[in-house]
Amino acid sequence: MSVESRSFSVAGKVAILIAILVLAVIVISRRANAAASSVALPNPAVDAPLAAKSSKETAVVAGGCFWGIQAVFQHVKGVKDATSGYSGGSVASPTYEDVSSGDTGHAESVKITFDPSQVSYGQLLKVFFSVAHDPTQLNRQGPDTGSQYRSVIFYANDEQKHIAEAYISQLTQAKSFPRPIVTQVVPLKAFYMAEGYHQNYAMLHPDNPYIAINDAPKVEHLRQQLPDLYKK
Repeated sequence: MSVESRSFSVAGKVAILIAILVLAVIVISRRANAAASSVALPNPAVDAPLAAKSSKETAVVAGGCFWGIQAVFQHVKGVKDATSGYSGGSVASPTYEDVSSGDTGHAESVKITFDPSQVSYGQLLKVFFSVAHDPTQLNRQGPDTGSQYRSVIFYANDEQKHIAEAYISQLTQAKSFPRPIVTQVVPLKAFYMAEGYHQNYAMLHPDNPYIAINDAPKVEHLRQQLPDLYKK
């Protein structure tokens, strides 16, 4: 065997080994993500009844990278729109780079516009806690770390606050999670829409490894676990 052939053979084996390792990491990550972001939960005992007429209301939540949260709620029945953005900080009109520094106080958030005659606020929270993220992770979510990835419910009124606090209490008493829920429930002061390239990111980039590993499984969990709330 020539030196060139031997070098090619070694390089080929290395490439195969790397491919195997990458595949193993993806499989392990998918399993870890599945365990962390899919929990069977009860319906909220305290919730708003479905409205008699169609209208529009908004809910704002944060729980890790907004790509995945947006992707999940885009597949929830009754949700008219889900927008990635920033909430919870003191800097007006922040950029992604500003928020990523962790110094603005903002969290990557998603504003959900929904029809309360089709889906209740409590049902949205059930999706949020059961498949959209892991509410027991403090200032992080999966591979992302920092206060900008914290778990938050930004309530718009007293009713939303009451429903959110009651559901967290219900899940805590039921010991639905192996660790304490760290989700903050705070008033919504402002929501700043994220840059255009962040909108619909998971839908537009399904082959992105981050999306395939961290976000696509969440949508699949929604389809499997909450079929009555899932839409294509």
